[in-house]
Amino acid sequence: MVKSAPVTLSRRMLLAVASTLPLVRPAAAMEPIDLVYSSGRLVWPAGSARAACGKGGVRAAKREGDGASPAGAFPVLDAYYRPDRLVRPQTALPLGALRPDMGWVDDPADRNYNRLVTLPYPAHHETLWREDGIYDLIVVIGYNTGPVVPGAGSAIFLHVARPDFSPTVGCIAVAEPVLTMLLGLLGPGSTITIA
Repeated sequence: MVKSAPVTLSRRMLLAVASTLPLVRPAAAMEPIDLVYSSGRLVWPAGSARAACGKGGVRAAKREGDGASPAGAFPVLDAYYRPDRLVRPQTALPLGALRPDMGWVDDPADRNYNRLVTLPYPAHHETLWREDGIYDLIVVIGYNTGPVVPGAGSAIFLHVARPDFSPTVGCIAVAEPVLTMLLGLLGPGSTITIA
């Protein structure tokens, strides 16, 4: 066995070598990605996955109760997760823990139409704390949010798909592991295009 002499690196040599290495940024510092839904697939820069859309298809003229997903490009606003079922996901989006008293108003006549509310609430609403698991992880899509137009559609989310990928009532849905991974890539400035 031949012994080699110890290598001593000067500070200058170390800096020269380090300057040739690729820069790796933490996930929070990376540029946010954009998503595209089309024909049963959700696509992003590094991949794609099976996805479901509304039972009414994709429509430019979406209306409350039509079961359609809205066509267009929309900001991705924030996310919520079930803390009793999931570990807090990593994301640069604003993230909140769901509670049993959280709902989303879908009554066009109510002043809080298409907004998060605390339950009990007198107007018709969706309960976000669901037993079926599809809202264990949700990303709020900025459709009909500024300004809110009564009757144009509400509660449009990117959420967990049912095991059979059956259509939603207007949202886009993917498998939970895919959504968890995507949350780590989404951030302020991310968008979703639904076509």
